[in-house]
Amino acid sequence: MSEGLTGAAGCGPAPVSYEFYQDGYGGALAAEAFAEALPAAMRCVGALTGAREAREEWGGGVADAWRRAVCAAADAFAEYGEGRVGGFSIGSFSVTNYRDEGTTGSEVARGAALAELAGTGLCFSGVR
Repeated sequence: MSEGLTGAAGCGPAPVSYEFYQDGYGGALAAEAFAEALPAAMRCVGALTGAREAREEWGGGVADAWRRAVCAAADAFAEYGEGRVGGFSIGSFSVTNYRDEGTTGSEVARGAALAELAGTGLCFSGVR
């Protein structure tokens, strides 16, 4: 199933393979859930780094750090979505995903990605 994953635009290879997600990052999402979260994760990491794909010329494990940042963001988006993080209850059944009041899934994903990018010099500062 993972061989058919494509990039966010729906064509070409995915910038982060499901195999890397499982083996290089240690992720546990199903292939379909990873593929569904990948476009949002790519937007998140692209905004942080100014790069829409890993560049092998970065060297020193930096390309893998970029890929791990995408994986971390994908995990967060798969768990929390892009909107507000929260919970709900129906009768005695309740689900709670609270982090901090007012936190969004995008903020959680951004923090997870930044943690993977620490020390790489890839975090986009806004001016090039």
